[in-house]
Amino acid sequence: MRVEQIAVFLENKSGRLAEITRILAENDVNIRALSVADTADFGILRLIVDKVDKAKESLRAGGFTVGKTNVVAVEVPDRSGGLASVLKEINEVGINVEYMYAFVNKSGENAVLIFRFDEMDKAIDVLRDKGFTLLSGAQICAL
Repeated sequence: MRVEQIAVFLENKSGRLAEITRILAENDVNIRALSVADTADFGILRLIVDKVDKAKESLRAGGFTVGKTNVVAVEVPDRSGGLASVLKEINEVGINVEYMYAFVNKSGENAVLIFRFDEMDKAIDVLRDKGFTLLSGAQICAL
């Protein structure tokens, strides 16, 4: 099960992140998860939002470069070893994690791990076969 994620390239300067969140808020787009990675010159903001196409359109209209990729969302108990259990299974079949980030549900009982794998279909099959719960974009937005 794949989840659509948008990636926004932004200059590493004051106010750019605030501008992105303002644009999304003005267009009634709710951010459900995010990650920011930066270098000296630019950053990549990865977002899971409730209205992917509206987010892309409004950010592009605001002058931002926006891409869309697929990621995998895995729900695990929010306890020691949750991430390790996923990575153990992925490692055993030789799949590479390109990047990942996580968030905790409002209930605090489970964590959701967002992954980008080098072999997405294989990773999905392995995780399903091992009994992990994979979430859709709609499920993430309902949390």
